[in-house]
Amino acid sequence: MSLTTTRAGAGEATRLPMPALLALGAATLVMVTAEMLPTAVLVPMSVGLGVTESLTGQLVATWALTVVVASLPLTRLTRRIDRRALIVTGLLGLAASSLATGLAPSFGVALGARLVGAAAVGLLWATANAHVADLVPEALLGRAVAMVLMGATLGMVIGTPLARVVADVTSWRVAFVVLAASAVAVALVVRAVVPSRARSGTGGGRDEAATEAASLAPTILVTGLVGLLLVGFYGTYTFITRLGEAAAALVPGGMGGLLLAFGLASAVGVAVAGRVRRPATGLVVASAATAVALLGLLRASEAPLGLVTILGLGVASGALPPLAQTEILRRAGTTHRDLASALIPVVFNGGIAVGAAVASLLVGRSGPSALPAPAAAAALVAAVGLAAAVRSRADIYPG
Repeated sequence: MSLTTTRAGAGEATRLPMPALLALGAATLVMVTAEMLPTAVLVPMSVGLGVTESLTGQLVATWALTVVVASLPLTRLTRRIDRRALIVTGLLGLAASSLATGLAPSFGVALGARLVGAAAVGLLWATANAHVADLVPEALLGRAVAMVLMGATLGMVIGTPLARVVADVTSWRVAFVVLAASAVAVALVVRAVVPSRARSGTGGGRDEAATEAASLAPTILVTGLVGLLLVGFYGTYTFITRLGEAAAALVPGGMGGLLLAFGLASAVGVAVAGRVRRPATGLVVASAATAVALLGLLRASEAPLGLVTILGLGVASGALPPLAQTEILRRAGTTHRDLASALIPVVFNGGIAVGAAVASLLVGRSGPSALPAPAAAAALVAAVGLAAAVRSRADIYPG
């Protein structure tokens, strides 16, 4: 091998496939916007469909539940199909779902369309996660995952508010039609710039035989601990507008400004996670920081402290998804990559559903102030468990 070839190979190993990652990031932006759009157009959509706001809100809950139920079986059924083709097909399915929702004459039709879209997104998340891991060497996995997940964060910070603006200017139905068109556009971009199969030599530095023999148990353990952490966080975030009432008074725009600030803080967390050299250690630190921030919400009634705590929670919780996904994918290796990728949307959507349900029961009995302590305790248990898991696996690959 010549010196020139060696240098070229080394350069390729340290470069991210930016067009492909940006396209997959755009896909996650569309996916998150689709999931949350009913909350952004809750009132006009309820009026248009002739149902109560609480019933329209169930479109988000049933979406999350469908992702949990559908991700694993759909991933298993399609495991032999080219991943790029699956991503394009999933985006087109999401587009069809969004268009059908926008044209729905009744709540039942809208619900059916949303279930189809949720199933498509469950497959999309699993497939995109696995494909990202195939496109880059292991050393760059954390940066690649963070870049793709920045799209999901932007879906919350930009995508959903823009959809609301479209709905205000036109109607909620037009917002769903625009979303459908956006999904088609992203599908075309993915088809054009995302490689259809993994690059050669992306196995990273781990011994292939050890990877083949690796047990799935470590991956399941970390996934379960991340799920516990997410239950604590999402349960509290469900009622962040109640807990942040005092802090909102300090922010221009009130509660809307506070939520925007939280979203921007989350984006900072994602960006920081992408620069962490040891993702496993970073996951432990972010988990512990989340626990501390959740506990700090006990003093949320003190406006300055509440504002700092909520922004800190935004940064810590923003770093969690890329760090957690990187760790889960690394532990799974190439042997269990498809299964691990399918577990990721299951655990995140499950955390949303379980956290919101448990928090609602607790708030119904004791009010929002009862949330921070148990949520922080759950996050702390998860952080301690993750620290032990990382320590026990340090001999296999650096943290």
